[in-house]
Amino acid sequence: MKGDYQELVDEISALLGTPATLENRDFGLIAFGAHDSDDDSAMDPVRTRSILTRKSSPAVRAWFEGFGITRATGPVRIPAAPDAGVFRDRICLPVRHRGVVLGYVWLLDAEPGPSHAQLTAAMEVAARIGDLLADEERAGADLSRELRAALTADRGWQYDMALTALRTALGPDAEGLHTVVCLAPWPDEDAPSPRTVPGAAALCTLPWRPTARPPAGSAAPGEGGAPRALAALVRLRSADNLSPATTAATRLRGSAGHAAVTGVATPRRGLADLDVSWREATAAARTANAQPHLGPLAEWAAIGPYRLLTALPPAEPDPAVRALLTPAHTELARTAEVFLDHAGQAGRTAAALGIHRQTLYYRLSRVEQLTGLDLDAGEDRLLLHMALKAARL
Repeated sequence: MKGDYQELVDEISALLGTPATLENRDFGLIAFGAHDSDDDSAMDPVRTRSILTRKSSPAVRAWFEGFGITRATGPVRIPAAPDAGVFRDRICLPVRHRGVVLGYVWLLDAEPGPSHAQLTAAMEVAARIGDLLADEERAGADLSRELRAALTADRGWQYDMALTALRTALGPDAEGLHTVVCLAPWPDEDAPSPRTVPGAAALCTLPWRPTARPPAGSAAPGEGGAPRALAALVRLRSADNLSPATTAATRLRGSAGHAAVTGVATPRRGLADLDVSWREATAAARTANAQPHLGPLAEWAAIGPYRLLTALPPAEPDPAVRALLTPAHTELARTAEVFLDHAGQAGRTAAALGIHRQTLYYRLSRVEQLTGLDLDAGEDRLLLHMALKAARL
């Protein structure tokens, strides 16, 4: 990347016939053009300091910013200021991307100076530098704070502000097609860098509360030894191809261990419903944890009735099934669940459990005695089935 900047700075130097210097928006040196002039005045103290120390002094920075370079969209001429150590007039070419200043190209100014056409051409090169700086900034950005804020804020002004910050950080990618991945449990307090996870735009860790997303102001990840989940915002190429999400999940699961499960939300364009995507991803992960045959990776679209069950608030078991859910009746509860999973077909249920039909009928009669439910009644069967599945969650 540094070589790319150097080539562009050399291109500007050649266009304008004078050495150029590129600094980031914090006045840190990125690249500079070669100085091959016999005129020692071309190396004034500011340029020398910038090259040797890779930064400018606060006084120099204040002088330059006083001419509006942070807001300028075109070349800015800045007069010398010997008191600030600026002994030569300068031209500043603001380096911007999508309206945001990311750096500055500096040139020493002298009569007659570059023409309007030369400066226009140099600004076009500066725009290419802006594209490079923006790409590098996005690639190296740790957006865990912005993503966590968006996933934990309640709908309203706080949520809107969090999304605005995340959109700004992501740039044009924010309006693309995304999905959200939830992986739990996550063993570390920190999220890995997005650069290590294919397709990931941002990652963060959150307290793992299987019944709901963490509320605003909740404890920080890892506080009090609470289990954690990892959230990943993953870019997609098309809504019917979730392979970038599954690839990212596989990579992350390798770091989390084989006990981890993963949930993947419905693909969405833009970030407006990021909170909904997170609820879907956590619901799918909870389902994968409760029903191993649906995991270790479960997609929201494929978890069937668990889309409804995971949306229910946490509650005590229904009084009718409370006794059945005690450890003493684990085998009866499993028998009832398998029976209902097989639509009440005794033959298939007995085969799945590896028991005789008469044993199955005896166990089902015991279930009816414990619960007071009639397994021939549709609503009673529905209540029992929901209660057994909810207990798994």
